[in-house]
Amino acid sequence: MAFPTHRPRRLRSTPALRRLVAETDLRPRHLVLPMFVKEGAAEPVPIASMPGVVQHTRDSLRKAAVEAVQAGVGGLMLFGVPTRYDATGSAACDPDGVLNVALRDVRAEVGDATVIMADTCLDEFTDHGHCGVLDAEGRVDNDATLAVYADMAVAQAEAGAHLLGPSGMMDGQVGVIREALDAAGHVDTGILAYTAKYTSAFYGPFRQAVESQLTGDRKTYQQDGANVRESLRELALDLEEGADAVMVKPAMAYLDVLRAVAEVADVPVAAYQVSGEYAMIEAAAANGWIERDRTVLETLTAIRRAGADIVLTYWATEVATRLATE
Repeated sequence: MAFPTHRPRRLRSTPALRRLVAETDLRPRHLVLPMFVKEGAAEPVPIASMPGVVQHTRDSLRKAAVEAVQAGVGGLMLFGVPTRYDATGSAACDPDGVLNVALRDVRAEVGDATVIMADTCLDEFTDHGHCGVLDAEGRVDNDATLAVYADMAVAQAEAGAHLLGPSGMMDGQVGVIREALDAAGHVDTGILAYTAKYTSAFYGPFRQAVESQLTGDRKTYQQDGANVRESLRELALDLEEGADAVMVKPAMAYLDVLRAVAEVADVPVAAYQVSGEYAMIEAAAANGWIERDRTVLETLTAIRRAGADIVLTYWATEVATRLATE
């Protein structure tokens, strides 16, 4: 029996060989930790649908930020859980609002040792739970929302964010935020645009985490899961408007979209392994159906392999710590 000259299995025979020829790597610097801070909390509040994740107090947020930095994570993405909601999400622009206070706390604690990011969206602060201001008929008013985003962006930059993450999928949001930041003198504050954010069933645990007030859905402004070309149009617009990096969300169910975006983007590409993706793995592992640690690394590597330069994941600190010992 004749054998081929080249046998691919030769390069799989030892851990050292596999490591030597690995085409995709996963390092702590690739990972960003999403973090929730709850206004007025006296102690961290566990999130039932996201085992191991909490709504932080100001003190526990600072401590967790330091731990993440020591583990080598690339960045921190902050979300606020306020006690006050209104129709325009005014707490988002208030310098003393929970998210802006948290940004100042973390920047004072870790400085420039990691990249501090802020969710630049109103859904956490509105009493209707939508990502923007509503018109008289209850629809999200794109242009009225952009005016609020501009104010919110400046407030977040002044609070210490290095990167802003406009996630509301409003048309023109990147350009309006860029203009507002530049006019306020924050020319070095970057924008991580949520370029392809899909209407997804995988956001459920996140909405519990931020105590979302949403009724209804966001199908009129988030993208339809059936579409890929639409994401490339969104990408072209975001780049034209000045995005410094772009995002695909969710990650695991949209790896094809991530690949398509990564193939043409000339800026760093991020992907968000969202709350539902996290929760599924944790639940299956808790039932003994899968190997937790292997599954976590396999999914994160898949996201990197599909083209993500940056991966937002709730396992960021844990995985960064594990990788540092390898």
